[in-house]
Amino acid sequence: MNDREHRGGAQGAAALADRDLPSPPARPAALAVPNVSEGRDPETIRALVDACRLPRVRVLDVHSDPDHHRSVITLAGDPLALQDALVALAWECLDRIDLRRHRGVHPRVGALDVVPFVALTAGDLPLAAEMARGLAQRLGEELNLPVFLYGAAAARPERTRPRDFRRAGLEGLVREVEAGAVVPDAGPPRLHPTAGAVLVGARPPLVAWNVWLPHGTLEEARAIAARVRESGGGPPGVRALGFYLPEAGAAQVSLNLEDLERTPPARAVAAVRTEAERLGVEVGESELVGLIPAAALRRGPAPAALGLPRLTPAQVLEARLPALRRAA
Repeated sequence: MNDREHRGGAQGAAALADRDLPSPPARPAALAVPNVSEGRDPETIRALVDACRLPRVRVLDVHSDPDHHRSVITLAGDPLALQDALVALAWECLDRIDLRRHRGVHPRVGALDVVPFVALTAGDLPLAAEMARGLAQRLGEELNLPVFLYGAAAARPERTRPRDFRRAGLEGLVREVEAGAVVPDAGPPRLHPTAGAVLVGARPPLVAWNVWLPHGTLEEARAIAARVRESGGGPPGVRALGFYLPEAGAAQVSLNLEDLERTPPARAVAAVRTEAERLGVEVGESELVGLIPAAALRRGPAPAALGLPRLTPAQVLEARLPALRRAA
C-alpha cells in the first residue's frame, strides 16, 4: 500500500514520498526476426520495413537477397508494440506480395513467411511463446490468414521447425490443408490465394550463415549441405541447404546453426570446408544473415578466418540492443 492508497492508519505515520518508492520494473524487451518473401524491389522492401517503424519498436537490421528473393528483418521493442508492428508488416505483405508470381531459390509458404520470436535466455522463452500465440490469433482474426505455430509455441510436438511445413513446398502445403491432413492453429482452414500462410514460432537464438562456393555447382552445394547437416551426420543443430544463385553467379551452402553451444560458426564452417575439400570444391567467403550473438564468436578463430573479413560491431546483437545484453 503506497501513500496514495493509504487514507487511515496510525497518526503521525510517515507517508512515503513517490521518490522513495522503488521504480516499477522495466517492461521486458522482445525480439523478432520476420522473413518476408521479397528481396529484389527496393521500394517494396522499404515499404515493408517502414511498416515496422512504430513507437517503441526498433529496426535493428535488414538483410535482403535477390536470388533468395527474401528479406530478413530484425526487430526489437516493447512486446505489445512489437506485436502491432508485425501486424502492420503482415498487412503490407498482403498488399504488396503475390506468391503466384514469386520466384526465388529459398523455400517459402507465405508472403510473410516466418516470424520467430527469439528468447535470448531460457527464462525468456515463455514470453516469446506467449507473443507468438498472440500474434497468430491476431493474424488469423484481423487479416484472415492461416497461421501455423512452431517451436516453443507449437501446440503439436511434431511441429518443431518451419521446414516441417515447407517439405513439399507451397503447393504441397495447399494440398495437405485442403485434405485436412494439416490444420492451421489460427485463421481459416485454407491458404490465402496470394499470401499463402504464416509460420509463427518461438525459439532460442540461431545464426544464419552462408558459405560461398565461387566455382561450385548446384549439385556440389547440395552434396556438401547433405553431409554437414545434422540429419546427414554433421554437427549438432546444423540445418543446411545447397543453392545456385544465378545473379551472384556462384553456389552457396546456406546454414542455420540452431545449437550454438555445441556448434558455433567455427565448427560449422570447418565441416563445410572438409566436405568441400573432399569433393575438390573451392570455398570462398562467408555471409552472415541478420545479427549474431556475441557468444557465438567468442570460441574459435577470428571472424576473418571464418570468411567474414568485414564483420563489424553493428552486426553483433548485443551491440545493437544494449537492453538485452546478457552477462557472459
